Amino acid sequence: MAKMKAVRMGAFGGPDVLRLEELPIPDPGEAEILAKVQAASVNPIDYKIRAGKVPFITAQNLPYALGWDISGIVAACGPGSGALKEGDAIYAMIGQGGYAEYAIVKTSQGARKPASIDYVGAAAVPLAGLTAWQGLFRYGQLKAGQHVLIHGGAGGVGHFAIQFAKAKGAHVITTAASGDLDFVRSLGADEAIDYQKQRFDAVVHGVDLVYDLIGGETQERSFAVLKKGGMLVSTVAEPDQEKARKFGVRGVRYAAEANAAELDAIARLIDAGKVKPKVSKVFPLAEAARAQTFLAEQHPQGKIVLSVAG
Repeated sequence: MAKMKAVRMGAFGGPDVLRLEELPIPDPGEAEILAKVQAASVNPIDYKIRAGKVPFITAQNLPYALGWDISGIVAACGPGSGALKEGDAIYAMIGQGGYAEYAIVKTSQGARKPASIDYVGAAAVPLAGLTAWQGLFRYGQLKAGQHVLIHGGAGGVGHFAIQFAKAKGAHVITTAASGDLDFVRSLGADEAIDYQKQRFDAVVHGVDLVYDLIGGETQERSFAVLKKGGMLVSTVAEPDQEKARKFGVRGVRYAAEANAAELDAIARLIDAGKVKPKVSKVFPLAEAARAQTFLAEQHPQGKIVLSVAG
């Protein structure tokens, strides 16, 4: 049986629980394809899962193969695999098993890779890009001409959110650290607030949407900057519904879902030159533990990616 290299963890804990192992190459089933992975993204949820801090991943799931999103080449197709065919370049949000030389992709999870960027850039997109897309447009209902405040604009999700909102025609305000202000402005932010030196709620008023990637006190202070009827959308914490009613606004927390059609839409924006993924650092697959540590400790601009194909 053909083998592949993959990173798995057999226990919860620190970076040392990650192991590079040899596993059988899986076979695609109904409405699935087998992708030869070229690159895989590293996301905060990866080290949270590793540490045992994600409730839906328990000891019963061990050993567990990490990796939520990939880019690669279709190596084989199962029955009913749809429009994708062998040799196609794809990117996908798969939820598990991306830190590997091969990965199974459901046809609902993947789309053709943007032609204008390489595999490393493409791997940076699916989870963070879909998170930003769905938060702004599915839940936030952001429209052209509206004002949006994006908390944490320099990170993986935030840097896509700024670009998507600008492409939509919104006025974009974002919070960022002092060293990231030029970066978020380069992405198209109309206003950049240094959260280390200034309270955003002292200068922002009457926005249509707050996109919250931070939670905590930042979320609590965000209700006051919304206009009546506005919306607070969060990836990290359920907004206080009593406070939302007090301010005459709505609040929702959500989790991103795989969506091939939305990946197609994002690819079109990338190929049109309106969106560009930022990859701060690339690690080889064998250094997945170091990549997770770097992401957790350094909070880099944009994304961290594992190069799988060398």
